[in-house]
Amino acid sequence: MEETIDAMRRGFEQEPYAKMMGLKLVEVGPGIALVELKLSENTKNIFGATHGAAVFSLIDGAFEVAANSHGTVAVALNVNVSYINSSTPGDTLRAEAREVSRSRKISSYRIEVKNDKGDLIATCQAMAYRKKDPLPFL
Repeated sequence: MEETIDAMRRGFEQEPYAKMMGLKLVEVGPGIALVELKLSENTKNIFGATHGAAVFSLIDGAFEVAANSHGTVAVALNVNVSYINSSTPGDTLRAEAREVSRSRKISSYRIEVKNDKGDLIATCQAMAYRKKDPLPFL
């Protein structure tokens, strides 16, 4: 299992989209992940608050790592996000994904996004389809 966790960490650190967005993997374990994003002027929407797509990218990064942490490819089936509070450039957001259930084919996750003050920014329920294929970077 430790080999899979290390591979997930390396894979996420090398992922072009995660690098472009500035996503940082803080913690990973079987069915869990904590991903961080330091907000900047580039993550603002037209109202000066954080763009919902930036928050979604953070959620998706945590979901991706948690869902694939068991060593086989898992792909998103459904992602349902509720935006609770806004955030602004300069804030650091953290998305914590936790596995709620896992069967042979389907797994589900709860993801919470909080700012550096602990305020809840968004919640998410996500579901993944678990393929039999091993992770290609193992």
